[in-house]
This record gives sequence, structure tokens and C-alpha cells, in this order.
Amino acid sequence: MVSPSETTPSSATNDSCNNRVITNLESSSTSPPISPRSASAVQDEFDGTTATSDDKNGLSSHGDRALPEDGEDGAMDDSDGPTGEFFDQDGTDLSSPVSDATEAKHRPGGRSRSPPPPDPDVSPPPPPPPPHPTAPQIDPAVESSSSPPLLSTDPLSATSGEEISEDAASILSRINSILSRLLSLRGSPPGTHASLSETEIRLLCSASRPVFLAQPMLLELSAPIKICGDVHGQYTDLLRLFEYGGFPPDSGYLFLGDYVDRGKQSLETVCLLLAYKIKYPETFFILRGNHESAGINRIYGFYDECKRRYSIKLWKVFSDTFNTLPVAAVVDDKILCMHGGLSPELVSLRQITELRRPADVPDVGLMCDLLWSDPDPSVMGWAENDRGVSFTFGADVVVDMLERFDLDLLVRAHQVVQDGYEFFAGRRLVTLFSAPNYCGEFDNAGGMISVDENLVCSFQILKPSSRASRFAGRVVAQHQHQQNQQRG
Repeated sequence: MVSPSETTPSSATNDSCNNRVITNLESSSTSPPISPRSASAVQDEFDGTTATSDDKNGLSSHGDRALPEDGEDGAMDDSDGPTGEFFDQDGTDLSSPVSDATEAKHRPGGRSRSPPPPDPDVSPPPPPPPPHPTAPQIDPAVESSSSPPLLSTDPLSATSGEEISEDAASILSRINSILSRLLSLRGSPPGTHASLSETEIRLLCSASRPVFLAQPMLLELSAPIKICGDVHGQYTDLLRLFEYGGFPPDSGYLFLGDYVDRGKQSLETVCLLLAYKIKYPETFFILRGNHESAGINRIYGFYDECKRRYSIKLWKVFSDTFNTLPVAAVVDDKILCMHGGLSPELVSLRQITELRRPADVPDVGLMCDLLWSDPDPSVMGWAENDRGVSFTFGADVVVDMLERFDLDLLVRAHQVVQDGYEFFAGRRLVTLFSAPNYCGEFDNAGGMISVDENLVCSFQILKPSSRASRFAGRVVAQHQHQQNQQRG
């Protein structure tokens, strides 16, 4: 049993050690290669310092940590232009700065759930509460069988106001043109806008929706694959990720959500990801984050960017598309990935597959938890989340669920971590954050995980662009099977 108060090993960020690839993790003779249980034997080989969440000045406490009041706004920069003024039903000014720690409280109907307090003498988490109602129920078989072809010629959603009449080849030709213009921004100053028309962006949304709906809510993926965390509109850094990891289709990718809000180029970021998804549907995957929800990105920048550069209707088209995104993935039956974390309602992975689409993120329930929950080293079992929605969970919950589902590693995003990655629960959970120098306010690195055919994971660190122009390629340590066996 892993103590819930265990600290999270990570490396202090500085000029000398920020530029590096963290150790490979390989198996013992009794467990699959990815198993963090074998990796824990090499913990003391890391040359960084060990730090708890508190040691990192709260950076890992909330993925969307509140920024200083004098610099906080939805678009994160005054140069983005004025934001609209909007008011909630209770008169709250939705255009004013809102602390990210309480962002959930500004979601329509947002509230938290309080599970029964855990028994301090009992390690396992309390029994799951009764399931909460979520989106309208549809048989998943019907959803899959009735989904349009990958490049549908059906009309766009009702909010788009236009139809697509091209055949698949014509659509792909237009997608290639869009990709070319998006990729032409490589080397341009941060904040440079792509020359895309609103019609072209709507095409990306309409063509990607059937692609998402044709694939399950719980994606079943195979290694090799690269996994990335939050991007938050930092388009220049997204291009840097691809420059180091390889542009599709040379490398397969899984992104864990939060593509919009905060950064200056949410539109370029999400458009590039959608274009790659349409062109390479079987090797390029993106999950839904809590910011791919109208109730959140209405406040934190994406709405204002759409309104300022195009129209409010375009934001609604994106909302329809976000409602079709999958919420979790499993790599070779051993690595479970999602944006947020675990749920007390999760008793079978089949439950994720049975979540219905299209649907907005509900205020409570399994989908909500998968996008909103957080690990907490001070918690045993489940506790109320300071965000005002979902839960926090302890290391005992991670160990119990991974063993129950015969998994070895949980990969999630949702929280800023200083070094781009941070371990939890004896290295059986890792938090990944891929937006370096987040919002221009944090001096954090960005991280990416490369999973090879043998399920060996390498953590690659992207330094803030102000101090580095590319990924590091230095291997700090590699621990072979025999070394793990000797130390274990």
C-alpha cells in the first residue's frame, strides 16, 4: 500500500537541468514493461530534488492556478483586444477576472459533491455513490453504427448556416491547404494569426465531428505513441512539440485535452489538431479536457477570441464539435489516459465506453470526474475538490483501481507541474503538462511522454521558449531490466 502522504519526485527547474529527457522506465521480470512498480526501484537515480506540491509554490495544486490579479483575463494579454461584457443570471460579471481555482463555480449549475468521509483506519476508498444522471442516453452500438463516414458530406450543424457538398477528395484537398497555412507559421513570432476563413474553420469542425463519433469514448490505442498534456492556445509551443516528436504521420499522438483558453492562439491550436485528426484518424487522437466545454471556455478566453476574430456563431460550432470528443484512452491495455483523473463511480472501464455523445460536460458524474478530478498526496480515499467540482483522490485509490483493472500506469494532465511531469502514488500516476512558461507567468517546463513498442516510457522536457529554442535530447539515465531486478 502506498502512503497517501508520499511526496512526488521531480526535478527542480533551472538552467542546468531543465533541458533533458527523464529516465526510461523498464520492467521487472514479473510485470509488463511500463509498470511504475519496477520503475520505483530507480527513484534515487534522478538527479533532481524531491518536492511536494507545497514545495512548488502551489503549481501542482491546481492545473489552472489563478494568475496575479493585475494580469488575469480570459485571453491572458491586453493585445488580444477587448473582451465582451456578459453577466450571469445573478448579475455576476462574466467578463471580469475569475480565479481558476474557482472556475468550476462559474460553470452553469456548477457544484461539488461530497462523498462519505473516508475511514482513516481503512485503506480502500469508500464505496462509489449511486450514479448521477448525465447526458441523454443512447445505445453505444447505435451511436457507432449510425455514425457518418469519416469524411461526411452531410450538412454542418444547425448553428453553422452552411452545407458541405464536396466529395471526400475535395474535402481532403481543402484540409491540406489549411494544414499548409497553419504550418507556414513555423518560425513566425508568437501570436501570428493564420490566414483561415470562417468557412474553412467550419469545414474542420463539420468534417471532424463524424470522425470522433465513429470512434469510441474510450479509445483503444497501440504503442508506439507520444502523449501530450495541456496546450492552452500556445500554438508556437505546439509546433515545437511536433518539431521534436515528429510531425504526423511520422509519429502517432494522443493529446489529453485543454487546447483552448489562456493562450493567444487557441484557434490556430485547435484548428491544427482537428486538421490532423481528419487527415490521420487512426494515428492521431485528441481527448476532451475540462476547457473543451462551453461553460468554461465562454469565460477563459476562447469565446472572446472567436468573437473578436470571426463570430459568436463560430464559437457555437466549436462547442458542438467539443461535445463529440472522446474522454479517455487505454494504450495496449496497460496505460490509462484521461484529462482529469479517477471517479468514485468508475467500477468498470466499460462505463466509459457507454458514455453518450454528443453531450456537454455534466456537473456531476463519471464524465465530470474524468475531466475535473485531481490527485492529492494529503488525502486517503476521496475528498471534496477545492475547485468546487468533482473530487480529489489519494494514492490508495490509484493503486486500488489500477490493480482492479489490471493496469500499470495512469497518465493525466489538468495541473501545472514545474518540470512538465510529476509522479504520484509510487510512480503509478504521472501528471503531464505540455505548455511551457504557462501564460507567460510560470517558469514551468512542458512535458511529453514517448511510449515505445515495448511500453518503455521516456519523458521529454520542453524548456520555456524564452530560454530554449528546442527540445532537449539528453538522456539522464537508462536503467535496464537487470538493474531494475537487482534493485527491486
